[in-house]
Amino acid sequence: MEDRVPTRWHILFEGDVQFVGFRYTARLIARKLALSGWVRNLEDGRVEAEVQGGVTDLRRFVLQLKSQPHIRITHCTITVIEPDPGERRFSVRDTVE
Repeated sequence: MEDRVPTRWHILFEGDVQFVGFRYTARLIARKLALSGWVRNLEDGRVEAEVQGGVTDLRRFVLQLKSQPHIRITHCTITVIEPDPGERRFSVRDTVE
C-alpha cells in the first residue's frame, strides 16, 4: 500500500559525493526506478536531492547510490516533504551558491 502513495524525500548526501559523477548516476538510477525530482551540488561539498515515488523505490534509490564503487556516502539525512503532483521527470540542477 505504501508504494501506491507518492512520497517525496529531501536528501542531503555527505562524503565523497562531488566530482565523482554523483548527480548523473543519481539521475540514471532515478529514471530506471521511474522516480521524479532533482539533484544538485551544494557549495559546501554536499549533494542535495528531492526524490519522489513509492517508498520501496526511494529506498532502492539510496541503496543503489551507496553501492556505487566511485561514490562514498558517509552520511545522508532524509526528510519526508510534501509531494509535487505535477512533477514527471528527474533532472540535474545547477550548483547552489
